[in-house]
Amino acid sequence: MPHLMNTYGRQPVAFTHGKGVRLYDEDGRAYLDALAGIAVSTLGHAHPDLVHAIADQAARLLHTSNLYRIGEQEALSDKLAAISGMDEVFFCNSGCEANEAAIKLARLYGHHKGVAVPGIVVMEQAFHGRTLATLSATGNRKVQAGFEPLTPGFVRVPFNDLAAVEAVAAHNPGVVAVLVEPVQGEGGINIAHLDYLRALRGICDAQGWLLMLDEVQCGIGRTGKWFAHQHAGILPDVMTLAKGLGSGVPIGACLAAGRAVGVFKPGNHGSTFGGNPIACRAARTTLEVIERDGLMQNALRQGAAICSGLRRALQGLPGLREVRGDGLMIGVELDRPCTELVARALQGGLLINVTVEKVVRLLPPLTFSDADSDELVTKLSALIREFLGA
Repeated sequence: MPHLMNTYGRQPVAFTHGKGVRLYDEDGRAYLDALAGIAVSTLGHAHPDLVHAIADQAARLLHTSNLYRIGEQEALSDKLAAISGMDEVFFCNSGCEANEAAIKLARLYGHHKGVAVPGIVVMEQAFHGRTLATLSATGNRKVQAGFEPLTPGFVRVPFNDLAAVEAVAAHNPGVVAVLVEPVQGEGGINIAHLDYLRALRGICDAQGWLLMLDEVQCGIGRTGKWFAHQHAGILPDVMTLAKGLGSGVPIGACLAAGRAVGVFKPGNHGSTFGGNPIACRAARTTLEVIERDGLMQNALRQGAAICSGLRRALQGLPGLREVRGDGLMIGVELDRPCTELVARALQGGLLINVTVEKVVRLLPPLTFSDADSDELVTKLSALIREFLGA
């Protein structure tokens, strides 16, 4: 047996290579990838532009550390600022690290304002990571259990409930920020109302709070815009990114604007590997291909086709609660636990995921074609019908 810690409930398959939206196992069997490594493989697998960029950069320079300027990092920060409207970027290696940076930034912001014990409003069903602070901000007791004492300083309210946030504003003078996902991925593809996001922006402005948006899963073109909050026409003070930013090369980012600019000073935060040349080259190439090939528009088109196709195929089916989605973030909610669908789909050559026990989660690469979407709808609807006994 491999000497691996038993931290994952892995499926009994190992992939040797991928091409486009398909992965191939050790026996050469092909699988349609409707999960993209959990919203990571934005460009699918072995995209020629990305392969060339990584190989070229590996032949030049892998790492120097942040003791020195890094040209690729500076270029990527400029691109992210241009497409987001944000002003500053801190690079790290993952989503939880990006959210850790946001939490630290908010606390430092609060201390600068004279708040002795700064608090952050977070949401039920949220997921922000598995470090102690991000685990504490997460709204899932199942993943928190056994890791107490949790990090204090978080005020939890229901998602999409503006009145609850207003109540916090009226009764919690130590609060300095709101942290929210525009689309809760791990929570079951729960989509924030656009008016809710706009109202949160207004509350934060009135209270002098930071509006911090976790776009780790929903960012980088997945919902049809660069960032999901752009559908609401707002600008956050802090935004966190990771997953799809490097198309499989680990990279995270914490962006700042408005009242969050300038909070971090030298020595306040850091990362040995964060923003290294190869990760930044991969991320910059990812953004270039998304823009050049119209992949945001494709995410909208394919997401709409998959949702409408699944609704038609499953219409009137007892046990189906809802098909919902935002671009290529799609959830099919059933009325019963359905985690066994993951193994059934694998046997049928399809890669999916089930989250919160009852929601089939689909996060295909942004390179999905019409034929890929049709195949996904056909295979998944048949699996769900069989599972529900229809």
